[in-house]
Amino acid sequence: MSKQKTTAKIISQTRISDSIYDMRLETALAEGALPGQFIGVYTRDKSMLLPRPISICEADRDRNMLRIVYRVVGEGTAEFSSYREGESVEILGILGNGFPVSEGKGRTAFLVSGGIGVPPMVQLSKELEPVAGRLYNVTGYRNSDTFLKDDLAKYGEVHIATEDGSVGTKGNVIDAMRALNDGGIEADVIFACGPMPMLKAVKRYAEEKHIKAYISLEERMACGVGACLGCVVRTNGTDTHSYVNNARICTDGPVFDAEYVNI
Repeated sequence: MSKQKTTAKIISQTRISDSIYDMRLETALAEGALPGQFIGVYTRDKSMLLPRPISICEADRDRNMLRIVYRVVGEGTAEFSSYREGESVEILGILGNGFPVSEGKGRTAFLVSGGIGVPPMVQLSKELEPVAGRLYNVTGYRNSDTFLKDDLAKYGEVHIATEDGSVGTKGNVIDAMRALNDGGIEADVIFACGPMPMLKAVKRYAEEKHIKAYISLEERMACGVGACLGCVVRTNGTDTHSYVNNARICTDGPVFDAEYVNI
């Protein structure tokens, strides 16, 4: 399905954590959604012209339902948090590429995430669980506020790292992965989404272990469709749009082979 602007009906909205909201939308766009893709959500305040990019947490294609889980960080997302069941919202989608689920077939997969990079792992876990050999979600939080942990646990083991040590491994996701390694569990492939410092560390870990890794880059975006070049990352190849060594995260990504991007 090609990307399009459409009106979605809000099925439900709940606050699931401090400043984090879970919104479910009724839209035909759910049919073509892949794990790792995102939508642009428009505000009703027309002074904010551009849509806010929000990753897809879950897609129920039978019910035409898209689930997005987002953090309130500015005026746009603050407006979204006021929306109620039965109201409508304009969205643009489906945007970007997704994680290559086929790469996890029959293999031990580590799904590594942190912060607002956790939501995309729900749909990815759902699609990998039937085909992967073994599935481990390695998830980083600041403290015991482990939102979406139960959703992830439906599809595989969840190993948590917290900065304050209140839950799971004290430290970060790399510490949690090394704890798994100490228990004799090694990944064949890694899928990761989260803040840039985490992704840089995952890239180094994958290189050290000689593991194929796919990372989803979180980035502030403007147009969301590749026209403005407002979200670029340095790469090892030449972009066909700008003819330099970069890629547009919104269209060429947000998911990249970790070896391809220079972060």
